[in-house]
Amino acid sequence: MGSYRTGDGQRTSADPDLLAQPLWHARHRGEHRQRLLQAWDLLARAAADIVALAMPVECVCCGKEDLALCAGCERRLRMLTRHPFRAETGAPALMDTDGSVILPVVAAGIYREELSQSILAFKRHGQGQLRSVLSKVLAGALAAAYAGTDGVVLIPVPTSGSAYRKRGFSPVHLLLAGVGRSFNDRHVGCSDALRKVRNPRAGGGLSGGQKGLGRGDRSRRVRGSMRTARGTRGHSLRGRQCIIVDDVLTTGATLAEAARAIHEAGGIVRGAVVLAATRAPDAAAAPAQSRHPGTAWGLPET
Repeated sequence: MGSYRTGDGQRTSADPDLLAQPLWHARHRGEHRQRLLQAWDLLARAAADIVALAMPVECVCCGKEDLALCAGCERRLRMLTRHPFRAETGAPALMDTDGSVILPVVAAGIYREELSQSILAFKRHGQGQLRSVLSKVLAGALAAAYAGTDGVVLIPVPTSGSAYRKRGFSPVHLLLAGVGRSFNDRHVGCSDALRKVRNPRAGGGLSGGQKGLGRGDRSRRVRGSMRTARGTRGHSLRGRQCIIVDDVLTTGATLAEAARAIHEAGGIVRGAVVLAATRAPDAAAAPAQSRHPGTAWGLPET
């Protein structure tokens, strides 16, 4: 065992690991140095504990307490949505009979596991944590879709009046409000230009929601069910490049109807972006990522 010098300059042969270490105040790596910020952190943690006691929450995916989405499930959600993909080939209403694409769609992920559970929980309760996470997921899909193209208008698919009264909010509009903060440096606008309208003849006698309906029934249900807003909001779409935004892609009938209404208002529909698609992408589908604006939609480079 070798010798070494102590703090007072004396040489000793004792093992330094066996010596008592000097005491100092432990400091967390992320701790603030300013007293005011330290007090704010303490108050925030105390408030979170009180809220957890008064209104206990648990992870919507695994059931872990105190968080609407625990760190592990949030990490798996990000893994599921790290590669946005072209999803229109799995939506019959968006493909022509000759195999050509009627409306290109980019999806953040496949509607399964943590992604589907988070979307369902958000649509039912609208927790703030889920909104923050899903907004970032949607922002990533939008960035992959238009690849930096400026001057586009994001148009959310409107929710029905009954769904809005039941929930008290529109899920897609809430997510887009969070997405807007991620694109402050780009010329991206958001227009609440679409409206749902009642059209009993288009429903073909169908009642209730669209869940469980086939392609034909869904198409009949949504046909003629949207229009652009009257006044300046509707006219502002003329000549503008538009991207439709929705939460889940199934048969594509809702997106096709939204595109029809925008076309009638003079808008140019570049495509659509959704959080999740219920069907996996076709093997021949082009990837969403692209260095050139427009190629993500299968359109010529601009």
